[in-house]
Amino acid sequence: MAESSPVRFGILGCANIARKVSRAIALAPNATISAVGSRSIEKATAYAKENGYPSTTKIYGSYEAVLDDPEVDAVYVPLPTSLHVKWAVLAAQKKKHVLLEKPVALNVKELDVILEECESNGVQYMDATMWMHHPRTAKMKEFLSDSQRFGQLKSVHSTFAYLGDTEFLENNIRVKSDLDALGALGDAGWYSIRAILWTSDYELPKTVTALRDPEFNEAGVILSCGASLSWKDGRVATFYCSFLANMAMDIVASGSKGNLRVHDFVVPFQENVAPFYTVEGSWVGELATSIHPAPSEHQVNTDLPQEALMVKEFSNLVGSIKGEGSKPEKKWPTISRKTQLVVDAVKASIEKGFEPVEIIY
Repeated sequence: MAESSPVRFGILGCANIARKVSRAIALAPNATISAVGSRSIEKATAYAKENGYPSTTKIYGSYEAVLDDPEVDAVYVPLPTSLHVKWAVLAAQKKKHVLLEKPVALNVKELDVILEECESNGVQYMDATMWMHHPRTAKMKEFLSDSQRFGQLKSVHSTFAYLGDTEFLENNIRVKSDLDALGALGDAGWYSIRAILWTSDYELPKTVTALRDPEFNEAGVILSCGASLSWKDGRVATFYCSFLANMAMDIVASGSKGNLRVHDFVVPFQENVAPFYTVEGSWVGELATSIHPAPSEHQVNTDLPQEALMVKEFSNLVGSIKGEGSKPEKKWPTISRKTQLVVDAVKASIEKGFEPVEIIY
């Protein structure tokens, strides 16, 4: 596809996260916002103005109108999770490529409906897990894959937590059982589960066991929970996700020869540079009063923020489908589905009284 024809995005709804992705589309060299739709034209008009949309952006008073616009190539869907299956399926049927906000569905059965529609209509699917696209992620993977420095993966622990204020805990869509019934598990747990699968080269665990005493609101939506995952070869992982704890975004991976740590994997502390820490061959020093060697800090610079790199990657895939007749990239639907399977297993384990749940792909 020629540089002069960027992928034209339609935005469904005026969600807060869509402001970040709208900026990302503006920053990506191969994408542009072509249309935005809300349930009211007044809301869509105000939203486009507030977020500095191009003057050429078409404003619609419904989601359908965005999907019916022949000048929209792809849609970004930041709607509540309960609406994903309806609108992502309709988008695919109208031959629009789908960038879908996470959690992508309420369960894998719903996700399979979305993925089947995307596949049968030849459209690219990607979930909007932004950290996957940061150059730091590839650099960390190099270390994890180094058998001399990191060795064999033995354990992973990941945390993603942030403290919701009273307004959030009462009114946010993420705590409403009819909108985002997965609560903290879907919103924050998704990231930690993805991180665990990423360290494991997307090999699914054999069993998933939810940790006891998850916290729920009055509507029965999860506000905090955790789980342990185990593989046939003895690898183990745990994660904790919460709306009730101070912000933490950690991955700690332990190998037979080295360790990797990252403390801001979901949203880097700074937009243009992101650190991670590695250490190998650690041992206690004299009198066991210190540990050597000290971890090394690696700083990874990026010209574009991770969300803009996500849009750029997605638009590259769409561009090659449009311009060169390429087939959609299957990697993204596959890892989305695996992440959803683990989310489902955690939920099932909680419902079964914290029994281990076997994962069947």
